[in-house]
Order: sequence, then C-alpha cells, then structure tokens
Amino acid sequence: MSESQQGHAGGGAATSGVEAVAGARGRLMSSVQGLAATMMAILQTRLALLATEVEEEKQRLLGVLAWGAIAILMGAVASVFLAGFITVLFWDSHPLLVLGGLTAAFALACAWAVNRVKAITASPEGMLAASLAELQADHEALLAAAKGAQPTDKE
Repeated sequence: MSESQQGHAGGGAATSGVEAVAGARGRLMSSVQGLAATMMAILQTRLALLATEVEEEKQRLLGVLAWGAIAILMGAVASVFLAGFITVLFWDSHPLLVLGGLTAAFALACAWAVNRVKAITASPEGMLAASLAELQADHEALLAAAKGAQPTDKE
C-alpha cells in the first residue's frame, strides 16, 4: 500500500471517530434536555399540587374562623342572658352561690372550648401533607434511578 492510500485509510478512521464523538455529544445533549424537560414537568405538577393545597387550607381556615366567630358571638349572648336569668331567679335565696356557680361553669366551658380549638388546629398529617409526600416519592424514585444507573463493581 502506498503512503497516500494509507493516509486516506487512516483519515477515514479519524473522521468516523470524530463523527462518533459528535453523535455521542448529540445523544448526551438530547438526554440532558429530556431530563430537564422531565424535571420541569415534575416541578410544574408539584407546584400546582402545592397551590391547590394552599387554597384548600385557606378555605378551611377561613371557614373555621367564620364559624368560630359566629359561635363565640352567639355563645356569649346566650351566656349573658342565661346568667342574668338564673341570677334573677335565685336572687332572694342564694345570689352569691348562683354567681359563683355560673362563674365556675363558664370557666369550665372556656377550658373545654380551648381544648376543642387545639384539637381542630392540630391536624394529624400537617399542612401540605400531600405535596410533601409527593416530593418524598420523587426523591426516592430519583435515588433509585441513580443507584440503578451507577455501574456495579461485580462485573
């Protein structure tokens, strides 16, 4: 083989090597772009879920506050009228005993109401539980995929 023929043969191998590297780069960029698109889709889905949960929590909180305010107002008016009625009813016989008993009853009712408010506001799963669970599932899936993509030393 002459030198010119060997040069052409070697040049073809170098060209195909460059093409292979360029093709690998193209596939790598395509994979990175696909990964970025997937991550953006996951992020968009999670943000939409988060926004929905925040809206639901806001609606629940506003409902609790509105009904709580109405209950407090109606309970206060009823309590004042009941206390006045009972005090007038027993004014001649035991007015101090009646006032002391009503005070104790209202104090117990207040303690019960405070405990109910604590029970209502202490949700067992916490705020944004669904979003946190989905993010945890995403994290575990990414870890599993990363472990699966790593080469093993057993080969």
